[in-house]
Amino acid sequence: MALSYSFQVFPRMETERFILRKTQERDTKDLFELYSEEEVVKFTPLLPFSAEEEAWQEMNWHLEIFAQQIGIRWLIEEKSTGKVIGTCGFLHYMKEYARTEIGYDLAPSHWRQGVMSEVAAPIVAFGFNSMKLYCIEAKVDPANQASIGLLSKLGFKQAGDVREYEIEKGTFVELLVFSMLRKEFSMLEKG
Repeated sequence: MALSYSFQVFPRMETERFILRKTQERDTKDLFELYSEEEVVKFTPLLPFSAEEEAWQEMNWHLEIFAQQIGIRWLIEEKSTGKVIGTCGFLHYMKEYARTEIGYDLAPSHWRQGVMSEVAAPIVAFGFNSMKLYCIEAKVDPANQASIGLLSKLGFKQAGDVREYEIEKGTFVELLVFSMLRKEFSMLEKG
């Protein structure tokens, strides 16, 4: 399957309330604030950030995965305030299999306001339409009901689970696997 997205120019997108864009130096404070929240990193291998240097490392990771063509991580910037309130994007992109994994995080002050539904939908569409993906997966902690709800709302289906898949806070955890195939996305678009 041919890749039509070249990873030469970072794709910028807008929704009604948000700008989805590349990380910039000015984002250090907002990313530090985001990832220093225990609730944000609860279902991830990360510990809450305790120094701005960690925000720099996160920003560099965003730039590195794009440069290496293995992922794209958009910052979610509020149009009304210019503040970065979360991130969403692809990681573990496997060009030869036309598949990737979606991940996201959001400041607790913006939970239950439809933010992730609004920004994840065009990101999923970008994956299928611009990157010509065959499959997008998501791995979710079974206790993360908000994430499971979001994936279901977007049209992802539970595909199984992986036992003791990753270490979170020193403990191996089981993750549920959700996926959406190109043909399922096409059906939703025609919907």
